[in-house]
Amino acid sequence: MLIVEEADPRAEGPRILLEASHALMQAMFPPEENYFLNIEELCAPNITFFAARDGAMVLGTGALAAKDTYGEVKSMFTAPDARGRGVAAAILRAIEAAAREQAIPMLKLETGDPLKSAVRLYERAGFSRCDIFGDYVPNSSSVFMEKSLS
Repeated sequence: MLIVEEADPRAEGPRILLEASHALMQAMFPPEENYFLNIEELCAPNITFFAARDGAMVLGTGALAAKDTYGEVKSMFTAPDARGRGVAAAILRAIEAAAREQAIPMLKLETGDPLKSAVRLYERAGFSRCDIFGDYVPNSSSVFMEKSLS
């Protein structure tokens, strides 16, 4: 049974997935187009970090970074052998629920254009493309998306 819960990104299961995610992003994109948060940054007070697990096996991660006027979806990653099982959608629902509990009116995210399945996931969840935001710099691969929670 899939369980999504708040977790410590430094714990073994989440840490292993985060390291795999970071390695994949570094292989796919040039350094200046990598915007992932490192494990210690995911421990900041404004971050709510989630892990999805089936029993003791961690299958996915995701985080909500509370900003001044919006929340940002960060660190979404599903273990390759768990893809297609609804893990990412479940984590995204948990992030949205946490944002609503924190009275955050809007969710935003940045993903890579080559990550077609991620873009489709976000579109199915009600996100639409938007302009660049926050500290991001224009580049050739980023896709920016948002979803109103009001």
